[in-house]
Amino acid sequence: MAIEPGQSIPNVMLKEMTPDGIKDVSTAEFLAGKKVIMFGVPGAYTPVCSTSHLPGFIEQADKLKSEGVDAIACVAVNDPFVMSSWGEMHGATGKVHMLCDPSAELTKALGLDLDLGAFGLGARSQRYSMVIENGVATTVNIEKSIFDHEASAASALLASAA
Repeated sequence: MAIEPGQSIPNVMLKEMTPDGIKDVSTAEFLAGKKVIMFGVPGAYTPVCSTSHLPGFIEQADKLKSEGVDAIACVAVNDPFVMSSWGEMHGATGKVHMLCDPSAELTKALGLDLDLGAFGLGARSQRYSMVIENGVATTVNIEKSIFDHEASAASALLASAA
């Protein structure tokens, strides 16, 4: 079962590349006392993720933060080196935290994992976006297909806030 509004985000350890190297990021600590947008992508450098999904959150970061969002996080089942390079390529630094879920622990706990072996990608995440307040999902948007991105886009979250 996929996570639904009103449910807590499980506490797992993610990874983030920082200027000091790879940092462990506890979801409980990252989300505590904050309003966070977390969005998941099937993979860094993949077509829809790179042309639309991540860029939309980077472009709308200031507007989202003006709506009371404390942090924006992109989560993918990739390694921290890939996530860091992908984020830098798109100008995510200072706008979107590029978090990796290398063993899909969070992705599986959220019920948002899928097998993309047919595309050569293996275990990955469904495409989604969530608004999380103090560790509890208040909005959950899950795409029907990995090729869709309208429901989970930054623009959709902004439209629902208006």
